[in-house]
Amino acid sequence: MLLSVSLLALFVALAIGGGAAPQLLEDPGPVVRYGLPIFSMLVNLGVAGVLGALVLALFALRQDRPEFNRALDIAAGSAALVTVAAATTAFLTFLQVTNRAIRFDDSYGQLLGQFLTQVALGQAWLSITLIAAAVTVLCFAVRNVTALFFVALLAVAMLWPMAQQGHAADAASHDAAVTALMLHIVFAGVWLGGLALLVLLARQLDGDTFVNVLSRYSSVALVAFVVVAASGYVSAALRVGTLENLATPYGLLVGIKVTALLALGVFGAIYRRRIIGRLADSGRRRYFAFLVVLELAFMGIATGVAAALAKSAPPVSQAVLTVQTPAQVLTGELVPPELVPLSYLTTWNFDLLWTLLIFFGIFFYIAGVVRLRRRGVKWPIHRVIFWVAGMLMLFYITNGVVNVYERYLFSVHMLGHMALGMMVPLLLVPAAPVTLALRAIRKRDDGTRGGREWILLGVHSKFGTFVSNPIVAAVLFASSLLAFYYTPLFRWATVDHLGHQWMIVHFLIVGYLFVQALIGVDPVPYRLPYPFRLLMLLATMAFHAFFGLALMTGTGLLMADWFGAMGRTWGVSAIVDQQTGGGIAWSIGEIPTVILAIVVAIQWGMNDKKETKRLDRKADRTNEAELGEYNRMLQRLDRKP
Repeated sequence: MLLSVSLLALFVALAIGGGAAPQLLEDPGPVVRYGLPIFSMLVNLGVAGVLGALVLALFALRQDRPEFNRALDIAAGSAALVTVAAATTAFLTFLQVTNRAIRFDDSYGQLLGQFLTQVALGQAWLSITLIAAAVTVLCFAVRNVTALFFVALLAVAMLWPMAQQGHAADAASHDAAVTALMLHIVFAGVWLGGLALLVLLARQLDGDTFVNVLSRYSSVALVAFVVVAASGYVSAALRVGTLENLATPYGLLVGIKVTALLALGVFGAIYRRRIIGRLADSGRRRYFAFLVVLELAFMGIATGVAAALAKSAPPVSQAVLTVQTPAQVLTGELVPPELVPLSYLTTWNFDLLWTLLIFFGIFFYIAGVVRLRRRGVKWPIHRVIFWVAGMLMLFYITNGVVNVYERYLFSVHMLGHMALGMMVPLLLVPAAPVTLALRAIRKRDDGTRGGREWILLGVHSKFGTFVSNPIVAAVLFASSLLAFYYTPLFRWATVDHLGHQWMIVHFLIVGYLFVQALIGVDPVPYRLPYPFRLLMLLATMAFHAFFGLALMTGTGLLMADWFGAMGRTWGVSAIVDQQTGGGIAWSIGEIPTVILAIVVAIQWGMNDKKETKRLDRKADRTNEAELGEYNRMLQRLDRKP
C-alpha cells in the first residue's frame, strides 16, 4: 500500500509541479523524465527501510530473538533496493545531462565512466551506490549490536552526498540547505522505516513485547517529528521565499506535504495517549492496525510529493551568479558588514543542527531532573544552571556572530575555538550529565539496550577508558592545536561545511575531556591526584600560551588564499587579524585556566577536609587503634639494640 500511494502521489505532484514536463531544449525523453523521480523515490523508501530497521534493532529489539534477525534481513533488503535504485538513478541522470542515446561501445562506456568519477553529480550517486552495497553486505554479515551501531553510522553517511545534491554548491544559503535536507532525510527515514518495520513484525511479536517496541518507537517518532518539521520548514523557506510563492505550483506541493506531516503528528499523539495504553490493557491490536493504515497512506503521500518536489523548479532561483565577488567565489556569500561591538548582539546565522541539539540537550536534561524529583531524589540546582548556561553559550557560538564572521576573520574563528574548547566545557562538566542520565533513565531488564545501557557501554569501553585518561585527554587537548592549524584539517574545516561541523564537535569533545579530567563530577576509571592535576593544567596551558605567542609574532598568513583573498574592504589586514587571533588564544585562554586552577584548589581542600573527617570518625570507632599500634611499633624499635 505504501508503494502504491507513493507512486500515485508522485504522479499527481509531478503533474502539478511540472517536474516531468518535456524540456524545450534537448529533452531526454519520458523514460528519463519519469524514471528519475520514480527511482529517486525508491531510493528514499529504501533508505527509510535501512534506517528504521537499524534504529529499532539498536534500541528496541533483543539480539537473541527471531525478530532481531528479521529486522536486519529487512535492513539488508532495503539497502539492496537503495543500491539498485541509486545505480539506476545515476545512469538516468547521465542520460539527462548528456542527452545521448544508449550505445554499447567503448567511447560510450568511457563517457559514462568520466561522468561517474569526474563530475560531482555522478560522483555523488556512485558514492551512494557503493556505500549502499557495503551496508547490504554488513546487514547480512553483522549480528552484534555494538558493531551494528557503526553500520548505522555508515548508512547515515550514505545520505550526505544525497543532501549535497539538493542545493548548488556555490549558491546562497548552501550550508543551511544541505543541513536541513540531511536532517530531513535521516529522521524522515527513521520515522517511516520504523513504522513499516512494526507492521512487518507485528505478527511475530507477542503482546508485551509488541507494546514495548511500539512505545519505544513512539518516543523515537516524537523526536523525528520535531526534527522533520523544523528541517522541512527551513528547506521550504529557502526555496519558497515569500508567502506569495505559496500560491505557485511548488508552493502548493509544499502545502500538501505540510498537511501530511501535521496529520502524521496527530497520529503520533494518538499513539502516545490512547493506542499504547489500550494495547497494554486488552492486548488487542485493531486500534493500531486501523491507525497504521492511515499513517502509512499519509507517509506515502509525503514521500511521493517529496520526490516530485526534488524535480520541480522552486520559486526562488537556485542559479549561481555568473559575476561574483571574491568572497562569493570562496564562500558563496557576500562579505558581511563591518564588525562592530554591537554586531556581537545583533548578528545571527542560525545553524539548524546545533539549534536542535541544544534544544534537545536542555529539554532532556530538565526532563531527567524532573523524573528524579518525582522519585524523591534531589538534584542540585546549580548543576541545572551550569548546564543551561553552557548550552546557551554553545548556542551563541554556533548561531551568533562567530558563525557569521569566522570564515572571514581569523580572530573571530579563534574566539569561537577558545569558547568551544574551554569556556563551554567549563560550564557543562560541573553539570554531570552522565551521572544524571544514569540515574534518570530507566534500566532495561528485557535484554534490549536503551539510552542508559548505551551510555554505560560507551563509558566502560576500551576507547572510552582510553580517551578519558587524564594524560591522554591533556595530550589530545594540546596536540589538537598543532594538528589542526598546521595541517590540511584547517582548510577542510574552513572551506567544507562537513569539516566545519567536525571542527565544532572535535573542539567541544576534546575540551570536555580535558576539563572532566581536572574537575569532573561524572565517574571515570582513573583520576590524577590533585597536585598532578595542577601540574597537568599548568603544562597544558603553557603549551597553549606558546601557540598564541607564535601566532602573535608570526608573519606568515595561514590560508593566505582564503583569509587574504576575501576582498574585505573594512577592518585590519589579514595578517594583523591573525595576530589578533593569537592574542585571543593567549589572553582569553588564561581566564578559564585561572578558574580551573581555583576550582582544583578548592576541590583539593574540600577533599582533605573530607579525608580528615573520615579518619577522625574511624579513630573514634576504633578508639584510635591505628595510633596505638603506631606508638607500640615505635616502642619496639626503641628497645632494639
